[in-house]
Amino acid sequence: MSSTSASPKIRVATTWLDGCSGCHMSFLDLDERLFELAQRVEMVHGPLVDTKSLPERVDIGIIEGSISTEEDLVKARAFRRRCTRLVSLGDCAVNGNVPALRNRFPLAEVTDRAFRETVTLQPMVPSQGVPKLLKMVLPVHGVVAVDVYIPGCPPSADTIWYVLSELFAGRAPNPSEVTRFGA
Repeated sequence: MSSTSASPKIRVATTWLDGCSGCHMSFLDLDERLFELAQRVEMVHGPLVDTKSLPERVDIGIIEGSISTEEDLVKARAFRRRCTRLVSLGDCAVNGNVPALRNRFPLAEVTDRAFRETVTLQPMVPSQGVPKLLKMVLPVHGVVAVDVYIPGCPPSADTIWYVLSELFAGRAPNPSEVTRFGA
């Protein structure tokens, strides 16, 4: 009996930019489907795995959160360069959502409010150890090309599963078949 080699696993990377991590929590809500996912996927980067550097080649990159800092900008550009397909996961990634509410105010007013006006001990704007804020918060597609958009705050595990299953099968998913605005 000859042994045949198993087909290579799909390399998936995720990242969490400016958001609440709710989309990654929905990803974990795949529950028992995570076992099936583990058979088909090699998680090569993300907050759910221990790998700290993004590999040079990734099949599917998933970005949660908006682009709010220079660090977010660098991560989004790296994901686009290294990922064959890029997925914008959740409303923060798709349209800026809650982080983008600060766009209505000058950045200096936002930082003063957050770090001086509402602080009782040592009010000051931090200059070390925190990424520099961009003037405006942007959705992922405001910086890099996105292949698939998954709306929702957060999107349901069923929606995430649908999109991943379609991508794994080599099909272009249409998340609007399983989502609706505000749900």
